[in-house]
Amino acid sequence: MSSKTAKRPVSLAQSAFELFAEHGFDEVTIDDIAARAGVTKGSFYSHYKSKHEVILAACSHYYRTYQQRVHSEIAPLTDPIARLRRVLEVSVNTCVADKRNRVFTTEIFALALKDDEVGKGWAQFYDTVREIYVGLLLAAEATGQVDIGDPRRAVDLMLAAMEGIKMRGAFEPHIADADEQQAMVDNLMSIVTSSPEKVT
Repeated sequence: MSSKTAKRPVSLAQSAFELFAEHGFDEVTIDDIAARAGVTKGSFYSHYKSKHEVILAACSHYYRTYQQRVHSEIAPLTDPIARLRRVLEVSVNTCVADKRNRVFTTEIFALALKDDEVGKGWAQFYDTVREIYVGLLLAAEATGQVDIGDPRRAVDLMLAAMEGIKMRGAFEPHIADADEQQAMVDNLMSIVTSSPEKVT
């Protein structure tokens, strides 16, 4: 990240994220983003050259916010299984039950089919998330709490299941219900911790 990028105000990226999450990428204009952030259009262009740049900034805002929340939530916990479960709870709540985040990430998926830069950003974020889960699962394995043949493949299977559940949220709004979220966490935990046969 360049020093120029580091100086860009978070408010513009956050405002863009909020609007994109509410309306999708195509429906939001630079004027909308500037108005939400409380700046002039000229001020917007002093930070971002185009709508594409602010889309990338909104993506970075989403990725950073998710990672900060995950690390904050597990910081007080020491038990590897408790930490793994807490990350799943945060992920289900943030990525599956939260409609705005579902809309935003669906927009990222669609745009990534045409935009390599957006796709690379998502791939880097996904790899980071995968490594968080793999690290937690390896820690649980080291303490004898789980016995998985290939933790990385178990995590990949669990993440694929989570993405599928996220897509269901578009037509099954009850997915946001607290009871449903708890059941999802239980099912996702079972993929990586209690399969009777090792994932290989």
